[in-house]
Parts: sequence; C-alpha cells; structure tokens
Amino acid sequence: MLEGIYLALDKVFGPLVTNAHPMWVVTISGIILGAFFTLVNHILIDQEKMKKLQKMSKEFQKEWKEAQKAGDEKKLRKLQQKQLELLRLQNEVMKDSMFKPMLFTMPIFIIFFGWMRRWYVETAIVKSPFSFFLFDWFHKFYHSALQANELGYIGWYILTSMITGQVLRKLLDSY
Repeated sequence: MLEGIYLALDKVFGPLVTNAHPMWVVTISGIILGAFFTLVNHILIDQEKMKKLQKMSKEFQKEWKEAQKAGDEKKLRKLQQKQLELLRLQNEVMKDSMFKPMLFTMPIFIIFFGWMRRWYVETAIVKSPFSFFLFDWFHKFYHSALQANELGYIGWYILTSMITGQVLRKLLDSY
C-alpha cells in the first residue's frame, strides 16, 4: 500500500527532487509541513481553554509562592486541593491537544519520511564549515554514517519545520 503512495509522490514531486538541490527540497518540505502541522494544531486545539489554563497556572504559582513566603500552612493545604483540580484540568487539556492533532499529522509524517528516505538516505543535505555537536547528535539518533559537519534530511527537516512552527505559532498567538 505504501509503495503505491510512494510511486504517486514520485510522479508528482519526482521532477522537483531530481532537479533541485536536496537542501531546497527538504527546506521547502519543512516549511510546508511545519506550517501545515502548526495550522492543524491551531484549529484542533481549544486556544481559549489553553489560555485559561495558562492563566490559572500562573495565578496558582503566585499564590503558592506567597503562601510559602508567609509560612501560611492553612493556605498551603487549601492550595494543594486547588493544585489537584488544576492537574486534572491540565491532563484533560493535554490529552485533547495531543490526540486530536496526532490523528491527522502522524500518517502524513510517516508517509513523508518513508518517501524522503528513498531519495535522501545518507545524503548530506547541509554542510557546516566546522563539526557541530547538534549534527552529531542527529546522526546518533538515527544511526547515520554522515560526518559531524554534515546534516541529513531528518535533521534539516526538524530544524526548518521547528523554526516555521515557532514563527507561525507566534503570529497566530497559538499553543
């Protein structure tokens, strides 16, 4: 089944992959998919609920610090009860924010990386003029034979999509 999907992707994107430099192909892919995944998260996650939870957490932290400074044991016991409620709400929001978006993004992610692997496995996408510990960390992560000054498609995709996601989340005021 995946082979058929890969062949369709080859027909659509094959000319781009064969004619453009790998750095540009992976950069464009990272930007497009990073933006897509960020938009899916923005749409599927209840932003108001996340903002409310963040506000409640900040207020709780402030109250907790004040009670600790004052040595108010009675208030600290009350705050422990409030903390349990806050944790319950955090778990509920976290479940919603992880599960829903993952249903949409995970299949695309798996298909995309399987397809990209066919083209760029053990290919240096970018080279640094010096050895960089982060590149080496990426290589160890997926057992690559690339040099410490080279970054493969997974590492470069992660960097480009993370930057895209962060910028877009900031612009959307999203979580």
